[in-house]
Amino acid sequence: MYTRRQMNEALNLYHQCGSVTETIQKLGYPARRTLYIWIDDEDTPREPRKTPTANAVSSPRYASLEVKTEALRRCFEEGERVESVAEDIGYTKSSIFAWQKKYLRGGAVALMNKKNIPPRKPPKGSSDSEREVAELKAQLFEMQLEIDILKETINVIKKDPDADQTALNNREKAVIVGALKNRYSLPLLLKKMFLAKSCYYYQENALAKPDKYAQLRERIKEIFKESKERYGYRRIHGQLVKQGCILSEKVVRRLMRQERLRVEIRRRRRYNSYQGETATVANVIERNFHADRPNQKWLTDITEFAIPAGKIYLSPLVDCFDGLLPSWTIGTRADATLVNTMLDNAIAQLNTGEHPIVHSDRGCHYQWPGWIERMDKAQLISSMSKKGCSPDNAACEGFFGRLKNEMFYNQDWTGVSIEAFSHTLNTYLAWYNEKRIKTSLGNMSPKEYRQSLGLAL
Repeated sequence: MYTRRQMNEALNLYHQCGSVTETIQKLGYPARRTLYIWIDDEDTPREPRKTPTANAVSSPRYASLEVKTEALRRCFEEGERVESVAEDIGYTKSSIFAWQKKYLRGGAVALMNKKNIPPRKPPKGSSDSEREVAELKAQLFEMQLEIDILKETINVIKKDPDADQTALNNREKAVIVGALKNRYSLPLLLKKMFLAKSCYYYQENALAKPDKYAQLRERIKEIFKESKERYGYRRIHGQLVKQGCILSEKVVRRLMRQERLRVEIRRRRRYNSYQGETATVANVIERNFHADRPNQKWLTDITEFAIPAGKIYLSPLVDCFDGLLPSWTIGTRADATLVNTMLDNAIAQLNTGEHPIVHSDRGCHYQWPGWIERMDKAQLISSMSKKGCSPDNAACEGFFGRLKNEMFYNQDWTGVSIEAFSHTLNTYLAWYNEKRIKTSLGNMSPKEYRQSLGLAL
């Protein structure tokens, strides 16, 4: 059945590893009985089995932790031959190599087998000192187990070390158990993690399967990076749908949570331009921010950006039809020039017969003669919020919130000049009009939405 070459290959491998089982596992042949026959019929006599020394006769069946560590030190630090050390301590070469594998995986704790684990209760008839030592060993073992579980909680599943172990899901518990099962017994770990044995094996099989979302994870990371970490799961889901990927928002949210893709948000004090009443203007909008056509309702306000190089102010107009920004100005002073220039640029874009409502807060800029003169000349309708009532201009405030969360907050602006920051801000506003998708517009940007309706920009 087997050629001479196969027989010699099996015998050579057997002499190298010294194990019939390992030889058959590596080669896949022959049967155990056949290999024994080849060994007996071999012309070259085998090395005679060494008789155990006096130490070997007295050696216990399970080696202690001290014996194991000393054997590993002699073999792999001092360079003694494994055969000599095995003969001296009374254990086989395979045992020493097995101890080495366990030590490389989990350190000295992994060398503790069931016989090394201190009993929870001291044996009957023990003295008080023996009982106390046994209790201390048991406590030490429990503490080491707790420490290892906490380490795996941090390293493997990236959880807070103070997290309640019972609050972890079964998948996370299975990951921890799988990382520690080479150091501790499986029943002990399952009991400690409050995990049923059937649940552990189910999760183990599930973890062994290839990740069906591997390509999707990479695409989500790319979209998140392209948006400069501004898109949450809803907009990333919308972007994927635009690309022809059909899936649930919940899947995107779960994958982003697993990949730790999170949009950082930080709140800061808002700029306030109120300086008292100089004119009485009614609230025409009355929180109705819906518009049936472009250039019907415009919202405006001023917001401040404070960076180490100085302060920058933004004055935009927001169209209630689709959120498009018809005009904006950026400057280092919140003065009349900032808002009047913005209004002049917007009026220049109006078609004949268009006279939108311009809604603002009661800031002084919108009560000065220059602003009022421009409004009257273009026949624009003025509308103002109540004093100190930000919900009256909620749509504009919402735009400022998105702008700062996506572009300004959680960024280090140290060393950035005012000119460079103004350029970055201007680039973002252009991107907001042309490319940033809005779920309310069917995952299209304001510019794309108007183009889909055949409206001129």
